[in-house]
Amino acid sequence: MQFAQINGITLHYQLIGAPEGKPVIVFSNSLGTDFRIWRDVIVRLVGEFAIVTYDKRGHGLSDLGTSPYTMDDHVADLEGLLDHLNVRNAIVCGLSVGGVIAQGLYAKRPELVQALILCDTAHKIGTAELWDERIKMLESIGLEGMAEPVLERWFTEKFRTEQPGDLAGYRNMLCRTPAAGYGGTCAALRDADYTAQASRIAVPTMCVVGAEDLATTPELVGELAKLIPESRYQVIPGAGHLPCIEQPVVLSDAIKAFVDMVSEPVITAL
Repeated sequence: MQFAQINGITLHYQLIGAPEGKPVIVFSNSLGTDFRIWRDVIVRLVGEFAIVTYDKRGHGLSDLGTSPYTMDDHVADLEGLLDHLNVRNAIVCGLSVGGVIAQGLYAKRPELVQALILCDTAHKIGTAELWDERIKMLESIGLEGMAEPVLERWFTEKFRTEQPGDLAGYRNMLCRTPAAGYGGTCAALRDADYTAQASRIAVPTMCVVGAEDLATTPELVGELAKLIPESRYQVIPGAGHLPCIEQPVVLSDAIKAFVDMVSEPVITAL
């Protein structure tokens, strides 16, 4: 396991190297998960890319920090981690809140970002009322009480019905997330709005969404794609909010095709 002291907290990360000159892909995960959700995508990319994954504050094995958070806190953590690893010109792939973090990173430090893959995310996710209600529910019944509706947003009915063992495992991942980490990130999402910044994104961008995503719907992700000049938009059939779990082959193939199309030979220090 790999850990780094960033912004006064310990971040858990994973660095998988590749031959010199290969692009670097950075994966940022969703609310209530840790970087293990990318496993079935990463195994299909190892060797072709250098890979960085990490647990954002309040999730996985990273420190909790001071909750509630702002999106700037999450952005600064990823910025600090990439500086720690001496990564520049990364392809940043963010899922849900991870995609919001990716947009924030580009807005703050564009030299760190060669391209963006914005997966099941948006320029603004939900309303203040929605997130305030989510926080109140968390305080009232905890993640155990909230788990079923969250899992219904994460996964298709087919996955929930046919893969009960996997569903139980991801339920454990969700419920073992610190309440302050989950609620703190809800607050960050409530207050984050990158609508104005989206039109200023000037790197190649692909927006990807599961066809059955109930959290960030294809319509919402399509709105993001329209805001970003010359972005690509792809819908993944048979997936909900987490296509990296339900359709990892399709997602990894989409990532490879996109990176092949946009990447230039860049030597990036790690």
